[in-house]
Amino acid sequence: MKNLWIKYSYLFTISFFILGIFNIIFAWIGFFCLIMPFVFIIKDKEKTWCKSYCPRSNLFNRVFAKIGLKRSAPKWLVNGIGKRIMLTYFLLNFTMISLSTLMVFLDKRDPVEKVKFLIAFQLPWNIPNLLDVGIMPDWVVHLGFRVYSMMFTTIIIGLLIGFFYKARTWCSICPMGTLSSMALRKQNHSVNLEKGA
Repeated sequence: MKNLWIKYSYLFTISFFILGIFNIIFAWIGFFCLIMPFVFIIKDKEKTWCKSYCPRSNLFNRVFAKIGLKRSAPKWLVNGIGKRIMLTYFLLNFTMISLSTLMVFLDKRDPVEKVKFLIAFQLPWNIPNLLDVGIMPDWVVHLGFRVYSMMFTTIIIGLLIGFFYKARTWCSICPMGTLSSMALRKQNHSVNLEKGA
């Protein structure tokens, strides 16, 4: 089962974007990819998700197996400022998603039913919503669009840098990878303190 997931997990990423076109409620599946890195850190005490299971990195490996420039990424991108930019983007975006969803839930604002790139740039087309799944609360729809927008933004950035540099360059600046590294360091530090006690 593990080998099958590793081999075909790229289909999960493709399915996420296709299902979102059918109905934006499927964008909630994106939370799976936000949670699983931390599940594996707790379970395995290492970044198993990033190394083996991540469907996005699997997709990049497949897309850029025979195309792309395959250059080494500049150090500023993968070791310093690039990581900080993407982590700041993610934290800012996640904060805005949470607060705007809360406002919609409290009926203080209308839901946003458009896909946006980099939070600010609205795409010039609508998601067709081809599948009727019944009436959903406005905040559920709003959150779906916001998660879809975040995943759309990061997949485009990942594809661009994967073409210009090595296939999995995105993994070096992925906010979830950075956060899971921080969580792993904290976990290891706590274990070392307990051993020294």
